[in-house]
Amino acid sequence: MRNFAATAMLIALAATPAAARTISVSPSGNAQEALQEALLDAKPGDVVAIAAGRYDLTDGLSLDVSGVTVRGAGPDKTVLSFKGQQGAGEGLLVTSDDVVLRGFAIEDSKGDGIKSKGADRIVYKDIRVEWTGGPKETNGAYGIYPVESKSVLVDGGMVRGASDAGIYVGQSEDIIVRNSIVEQNVAGIEIENSRHADVYGNTATRNTGGILVFDLPNLPRGNGGDVRVYGNTVVDNDTPNFAPKGNIVAQVPKGTGVLVMANDGVFITDNALAKNATANVMIVSYRNPYQDAKYNPLPRNVVVAKNTHGPAGFAPGLPGGEQLAAAMGGAIPAVLWDGTGDANSLTVSDSKVLSLGLKAGEAPTNARPTPVDLQRTPAALRAPVVLPAAMEAAAK
Repeated sequence: MRNFAATAMLIALAATPAAARTISVSPSGNAQEALQEALLDAKPGDVVAIAAGRYDLTDGLSLDVSGVTVRGAGPDKTVLSFKGQQGAGEGLLVTSDDVVLRGFAIEDSKGDGIKSKGADRIVYKDIRVEWTGGPKETNGAYGIYPVESKSVLVDGGMVRGASDAGIYVGQSEDIIVRNSIVEQNVAGIEIENSRHADVYGNTATRNTGGILVFDLPNLPRGNGGDVRVYGNTVVDNDTPNFAPKGNIVAQVPKGTGVLVMANDGVFITDNALAKNATANVMIVSYRNPYQDAKYNPLPRNVVVAKNTHGPAGFAPGLPGGEQLAAAMGGAIPAVLWDGTGDANSLTVSDSKVLSLGLKAGEAPTNARPTPVDLQRTPAALRAPVVLPAAMEAAAK
């Protein structure tokens, strides 16, 4: 019996994972090797603690171990600089589940700032990504970039200078983006080809467009929608579009507040919207040629209600926009609809609406602007996105 008990204890001990460790990294002359080695050596449950200081890196970093926390001393204290990066990839690439990234900055990466792909239950907490030279076409496309994931939390982020989107979540589901600041990007926050997203408590300012909700064709995951954009401040989005030519966001007019394109079930409520020169809210279809039998290019089931609208539409970035604004007394209405889709599926109860009178696929140069009435009782908001308790605990 004694031998059996001893054997059972040995088996139990062997099956028990090793105690979680803290792997500490401090600034040094071999920061590249030290950081990457720490990320490679980490085991599930470990914390890679990056001390305060500046880390000058020459290549991207990667993490492919689940259950790891990468923790800095704060987004203005722990700075990973990729100004000397030799390749064109991400600053940090994460491809594992249950990862927490918090309290550090990525600066001047040649490609995206932080990209996580196929990384479920990922938390970005108090992360700053910045291109310190200001808005430039040569900056990386995305700052914080989770894609193809289930359960995503971005909380307290700060992104400046992305040549596509500051915070981008694509082809994912069950998403929260909150309490973040995005400025001087082409798109501040973008939810693309994703479902079940809550975007709230953010400030989007000095971008080309503040918050974008897109659905695009010919991607592995489509039918995006069921997105709530609420309680945000979206003001003064006045940066000229600096996206590389050919990018879809290169078509976003300067001065766009919230843009919904080809999405289903988008609620835009309780936001502070002001000083967006083209429109506080735009609702449009996808107008480029495509070959995707399952794709719906039209906006539908969009609600714009209970927002606070300040000045908007005073310099629309549309063909003939200046003349149109002048003809309407100096500004067009705060909400702009391209006229496509079923008007009965759209609700705008807090502002007048200008329809461009376009048909699906028709170019804006053929616009026949007409004020329209889309006021009706808004549909009830769905329940909030609920993420696993462990993710919320990790973000505290």
